[in-house]
Amino acid sequence: MAIFSVYVVNKAGGLIYQLDHYAPRADTEKTFSFPLDLVLRPHDERVVVAFGQRDGIRVGHAVLAINGAEVNGRFTADGKEVLEFLGNPANYPVSIRFGRHRLSSNEKLMLASMFHSLFAIGSQLSPEVGSSGIEMLETDTFKLHCFQTLTGIKFMVLADPRQTGIDALLRKIYEIYSDFALKNPFYSLEMPIRCELFDQNLKLALEVAEKAGPFGPGS
Repeated sequence: MAIFSVYVVNKAGGLIYQLDHYAPRADTEKTFSFPLDLVLRPHDERVVVAFGQRDGIRVGHAVLAINGAEVNGRFTADGKEVLEFLGNPANYPVSIRFGRHRLSSNEKLMLASMFHSLFAIGSQLSPEVGSSGIEMLETDTFKLHCFQTLTGIKFMVLADPRQTGIDALLRKIYEIYSDFALKNPFYSLEMPIRCELFDQNLKLALEVAEKAGPFGPGS
């Protein structure tokens, strides 16, 4: 069981805090001969697998490294286009590492804003007046849990579907936010949270939650 990440979104839908706590590694590195038996396509400033799956490499995985050197979007470490490099028989055999691409800061901002909109839509679609909005989204690989305060701040936790105690964790994060962000004289409401004590206590709370420990008085 694991907790993957934490997001804090202000009432306007802006991302004011994000922490990647645990990122499962699913990278696969293989050596290929020419011609490459996978179909690659450019997508959103990166090169991804469009067709063909083998040995843990799946459609949608991005090219992360070539011959041990990290790939920068669509370009190799020395500035060559990935597709052009892989289309040249002289560069084979070649070692390629595939995996899920890491979200950029801009992508995280966009996704937080998108969830804020979905949360509002969920509240409006409810057949009952005063719906609290989306509290949980479930997939086969993770669950997204959301807690919205009375002032509109949203705390979101992405965790393993088997992880327990997330409701208590969300309220603990709210408590940490109140104690170490709101009481910080240098913090402005609705602005990004940059507080070392907030970081430290949040990470400690995540560790306790992963071990299924209770949040008792004074914890």
